Amino acid sequence: QVRLVQSGGGSVQPGGSLRVSCAASGSIVSIGSMSWNRQAPGKGRELVANVTGDGIRNYIDSVKGRFTISRDRARNTLYLQMDNLKPEDTAVYYCKQRWKGRDFWGQGTQVTVSS
Repeated sequence: QVRLVQSGGGSVQPGGSLRVSCAASGSIVSIGSMSWNRQAPGKGRELVANVTGDGIRNYIDSVKGRFTISRDRARNTLYLQMDNLKPEDTAVYYCKQRWKGRDFWGQGTQVTVSS
């Protein structure tokens, strides 16, 4: 059974940095597509960044140049490094993996950007 366990996140002032992690068991993060998604209060869940099985990374326009998605094969973990955070980045962040035809989600991690 695939299990994605998230950690990191927290609260930071505008301009600060945070990292969220997504440790996988029962699957391999370096195979197939993985993504980070977020859901802000009162809004739907949106894709933030993804990395394909070929290692191609994609970002939504609002986070380009500020967020970096990466994978650590040795730790079997997906990361999202978030720099120059803005209040509009406040949301619950979820990792997702497409594995053997099914989608699996992490439990969610709160990121709050406020002065």
